[in-house]
Order: sequence, then C-alpha cells, then structure tokens
Amino acid sequence: MIRHLVLFKLNDGVERDDPRVVAGVEAFRALGGLIEELRFWELGWNISERPIAYDFAINSAVDDADALQRYLEHPAHQEGVAQWREFATWVVADYQF
Repeated sequence: MIRHLVLFKLNDGVERDDPRVVAGVEAFRALGGLIEELRFWELGWNISERPIAYDFAINSAVDDADALQRYLEHPAHQEGVAQWREFATWVVADYQF
C-alpha cells in the first residue's frame, strides 16, 4: 500500500473561515466517498502553534502506484486542487507501507 500525505500552508492573509477555504475543505472532505481507489481517507486542521507547522493535512492510502495515479487524475481531485491553488501551497510525501 502507499500512504499519500499532503500538508497545506494557507497563503499570508488567508484565514480558515475564508469562504474559499471552507469550500476547499468540503471539496476534499467529499473525496473519501467519491474515489474508489482510496482505502483510507482523513483530513483535519493542525492544532499545533509551532511556527514550522502547516495548517491543514490530508492522510490517505491507496493500494499501489497505479491507484495513486488514478486518484491524482480523478476529476473530483483535480477540482479540489484547483480550488486550493487559489489560497495555499503544499508539500506531499508518498511512501510504501
């Protein structure tokens, strides 16, 4: 299986209650029930106040590299990514477990 982790950092001046952020969170929340390749799906806001912390995280798992690619290319995922590009940057780690 492959773990797919994504950590998001909101752009300067963007807050969690910004309507774009709220819509982006909801778009990603829905993916767990929409994309059959996802074997595990959770997301949430960071609770740490450490300066190096990111703001939001997605933790997911898929069966293999092909499933990961299908997930990444899925139209619902692409729509969510397009929304988040407007107000955040992110880092990704994919690893086998």
